[in-house]
Amino acid sequence: MALYSRSGRPRPQSGGFELAAWYYMRVSGVALFVLALTHFSVMHFLFDPAQEKSGFISARWDDLAIRSFDWLFLIVVLSHAFLGIRTVTMDYLQGGRRTLALMVLSILGLVVFVLGTLVVMTANIQPV
Repeated sequence: MALYSRSGRPRPQSGGFELAAWYYMRVSGVALFVLALTHFSVMHFLFDPAQEKSGFISARWDDLAIRSFDWLFLIVVLSHAFLGIRTVTMDYLQGGRRTLALMVLSILGLVVFVLGTLVVMTANIQPV
C-alpha cells in the first residue's frame, strides 16, 4: 500500500491523538470554508466598508455575537494551521530537531492564541 494517496494523507491506522487530529483537520477545513464565506459575505456583500461612513466596524465590534464569531474564526484558523505545520514537522524532522521544532511551534501557537484572544475581546475601535 502506498504511503500517500491522491486524496491526501491516509487515515492513521492507530487510534489516539493522530486519528483525532486527522479527523479534526477534515472537519476544521469544512468549518473554515463556511466561516470564511460568512465573514466575506458580511464584510463585502451586506456592508461595503468603503461606502460606510457611520463607523460600521466599531458598531460591528460592539456586538458580542460578532466578536464571538470572529474569535471562533480565529481559533479554527490557528488550530488548523498549527496542526498542519505539526503534521509536516512530524513527517520531515527526526530526533532532537523534531522535539525542538514542536516545542517552538507549541509556544508560538499559545502566544498567538493569547494575543489574538486579547485583541478580539478587548479591542476598542473608535469611529473615524
